[in-house]
Amino acid sequence: MRKIQFSLLLLIMISGSVFAQSVNSEKSNADFKPHGKAFAKVFSDFKYEQSQPAFEITRAYFGYEYAFSQQFSGKVNFDVGNPGVGGLQMTAYLKNAYLQYANDNLKFNFGLIGTKQFNLQESMWGHRYLYKSFMDQHGYGASADLGASMVLKLDPALSVDASVLNGEGYKHLQRDSVLMYTAGVTVKPVKNLYARLYVDYMKKTVAQTTYTAFLGYTGDKFTAGAEYNIQQGHGSVTDHNLSGVSVYTTVNVGKKSDVFVRYDNLTSKKINGATNGWNVAKDGSLILAGLEFNPVKGVKVSPNFRVWSPAQSGSNTETGFYLSLEMKF
Repeated sequence: MRKIQFSLLLLIMISGSVFAQSVNSEKSNADFKPHGKAFAKVFSDFKYEQSQPAFEITRAYFGYEYAFSQQFSGKVNFDVGNPGVGGLQMTAYLKNAYLQYANDNLKFNFGLIGTKQFNLQESMWGHRYLYKSFMDQHGYGASADLGASMVLKLDPALSVDASVLNGEGYKHLQRDSVLMYTAGVTVKPVKNLYARLYVDYMKKTVAQTTYTAFLGYTGDKFTAGAEYNIQQGHGSVTDHNLSGVSVYTTVNVGKKSDVFVRYDNLTSKKINGATNGWNVAKDGSLILAGLEFNPVKGVKVSPNFRVWSPAQSGSNTETGFYLSLEMKF
């Protein structure tokens, strides 16, 4: 484990060296004018599940981005979501508040930053407003956290990334002195094809370790992705291991429309000869399919249906129809 920590710290030191060498380039940005913009994004839907209709606003983001120079920028983003306590009650969290340095080969973030755990998978899935990517949906990790990260481009077809994080996510900014260490490699062997390996490690009384393998394709006509995820010691509990696959594709059927389908399966380890996995109440498989329309820039509308098949014996299959909406500006 010390070797892993040393490697991550070495990568960050390398990025710091590159950063120091690049600061002087700021002096050549005489024509650059600092600028910023506000942004907003809202997810909402109408759902019909188990014969129960309901309208929802599931999430809203509000923030501001500012470019201090060609290399330095910052972002503040508030995440407003339903905490799950009923009604239309919403809770706001500070999701991002960071400074970024970026040049042609290096990107370095510090503060309350976006994590790299499932960032590429989420972009390939492309329908976050109607359903989260696999690891986000099943609690493998948070999409943002306090810490520092770097992405170093070694070649047009190869990049490495590393981060040191608080490990608690953006809703619990500091609960202890334990840190999470992450590392990833992304390869683009041929045009439009991406392969990625990722690992993270955090140890309290019990170590939690995540391993991810991803393969994705994005082109003019369709995108597709397949991921396999393992997490050992979920929640820092011995033998609380999770594993799962997610496969998805989106096919363009017009200039402003596409169709998509996705399959997920989550399983948990059976402990001490148990008949079911320790997480059986949440284990199961998902089939999700639908259409997406982009009537104007910044608006997405998707009629879609979902079938959740629980792994727990005696549980009923859950079906639902949704009309999902994303609005951003």
